[in-house]
Amino acid sequence: MKKSKKSQKGVTSNDKNKGMGKEKEREKKSSSLESGSYNYKMFSFFNRKFKINEVEPPSDVNKAFSLFTDEGSTHMTAEQLRRFMSVHQCEVSTRLEDAQNIIEQVVNRRHHITKFARHTLNVEDFFHFLLSDDLNGPIRTQVHHDMSAPLSHYFIYTGHNSYLTGNQLSSDCSEVPIIKALQNGVRVIELDLWPSKDEILVLHGRTLTTPVSFIQCLTSIKEYAFVSSPYPVIITLEDHLTPELQAKAADMITQTFETMLYYPESDLTEFPSPESLKYRIMISTKPPKEYLEVRSKDASEDESSPKDDSDASESDQEDEDFKSLQAGVSGYKRLITIHAGKPKGSLKTALKEVTDPVRRLSLSEHQLEKLAGSHGLDIVRFTQRNILRVYPKGTRFTSSNYKPTIGWMHGAQMVAFNMQGYGKSLWLMHGMFRANGGCGYVIKPDILTRSADELFDPKATLLPVQKTLKVKIYMGDGWRLDFKHTHFDAYSPPDFYTKIFIVGVPADEAKKKTKIIEDDWCPVWDEEFSFPLTVPELALLRIEVREYDISEKDDFGGQTCLPVPELRTGFRSVPLHDKKGVKHKNVRLLMRFEFV
Repeated sequence: MKKSKKSQKGVTSNDKNKGMGKEKEREKKSSSLESGSYNYKMFSFFNRKFKINEVEPPSDVNKAFSLFTDEGSTHMTAEQLRRFMSVHQCEVSTRLEDAQNIIEQVVNRRHHITKFARHTLNVEDFFHFLLSDDLNGPIRTQVHHDMSAPLSHYFIYTGHNSYLTGNQLSSDCSEVPIIKALQNGVRVIELDLWPSKDEILVLHGRTLTTPVSFIQCLTSIKEYAFVSSPYPVIITLEDHLTPELQAKAADMITQTFETMLYYPESDLTEFPSPESLKYRIMISTKPPKEYLEVRSKDASEDESSPKDDSDASESDQEDEDFKSLQAGVSGYKRLITIHAGKPKGSLKTALKEVTDPVRRLSLSEHQLEKLAGSHGLDIVRFTQRNILRVYPKGTRFTSSNYKPTIGWMHGAQMVAFNMQGYGKSLWLMHGMFRANGGCGYVIKPDILTRSADELFDPKATLLPVQKTLKVKIYMGDGWRLDFKHTHFDAYSPPDFYTKIFIVGVPADEAKKKTKIIEDDWCPVWDEEFSFPLTVPELALLRIEVREYDISEKDDFGGQTCLPVPELRTGFRSVPLHDKKGVKHKNVRLLMRFEFV
């Protein structure tokens, strides 16, 4: 993107001629917020010139700077910054050393000084700090939930058909999307196992998807399981194998994972905690078919029957083969930590039963919606001890997803999603699991785990407002660095506006929209919105920036989704992501969050 820029204050024009790298140049431009202009060519001969105005700190930022510095002072000391963060930003644990470290980083970025000539911030430095999402992001980046509760007390980041690279009918199966999911913090990987002579393949059965080998998937899971989170990885198997191949699968699993593999000596009456399962891998699937037990009974009856001598050797060999097979399948069954399967009776009956041992039940999105209408409380009760997995309906051939909030409202731990696509539903999933440091486990709110006498009713509508979230959106910046100057409009700078949503229980859902700022790469909205919340524990704040187009569909300018319980109050820099959830390098919003 070519544009004429004024020299940044404190940086000479010769700096650029001394071999400064592209990345350093980009950081330098990002920190400057300098003025300049863009030229847009119309009809191949007519030039339109638009000035880029210097972005100034909002009046609220100037007021805060003055409030926490000495009267008439133009610089903020480390102690004053510490007090600002403690009082205004509600970061009460901030130490003086933390404030000093922030000042050093900001001065280094803005002025490229490695030996610090000063240990204070001027108002422009202070503004730069507030706009830096790595120093002043909207949510905490460390694990901070209680990780000692049973697995059933957590929402778990769950993938569906984790091996598919694209659609559900004809895309390739590969270990690559499994690796990407684990790198992004997904903790539940689903593999569909199918026989191919003596081999075990992973593919979406009865479709045109090309397979990948089971051992290749296992090897990739072992290598990447804990690159983004130390908490346990669960492999859910959809098993279509013969008993012989089940025994072979058991050997592959044990030989690949060795001591990483966790399985209990007996069936679980309560799930262990994520903390106790750090760096462990678990298997969840249906136990092998019980026909082996029937066959074993038939074999014992045959032993009591008289046999011809000619049949004895053949019968003995069959018995040995069967015993070997039975031992192999028993070994496969022993590796299953989280037992899955359909109930013997109706789903409604299964939800009401008090089961020992604990288990996993799977429902399609359609089944969940149907049951939630009449048995919502039973679902909530079931998920207090057991695990509920929800998966996309079979007609989602394009790997689209459903709205996840209905599952979370009912306590479903594994809301399984197609991670290879994009869309608003997937943005919500990304938002939920940005919580708790992005470790893939988010503890469920107390309303979903408290005693049966106080069960949360997801259908309740007349709930009192617990708190009100105030959101002020000041401005946005960074598009001019991440996009070509003609990306949004061939003849002028973009016309940005922002849409803000609350997604959660039906009573809390809301949508707001800012005014459109015309012809400006750094839009200043300075608007505030209020959102009353009845169940803030399950609310998500979804933000989407669009570029207004009078004749066509508005262009996409970035999005993010944030868990409301995790929001840090005060001024915050909110980074935006593209449609697939990849974070932009420079695009961010300056916002303020407050709970009243």
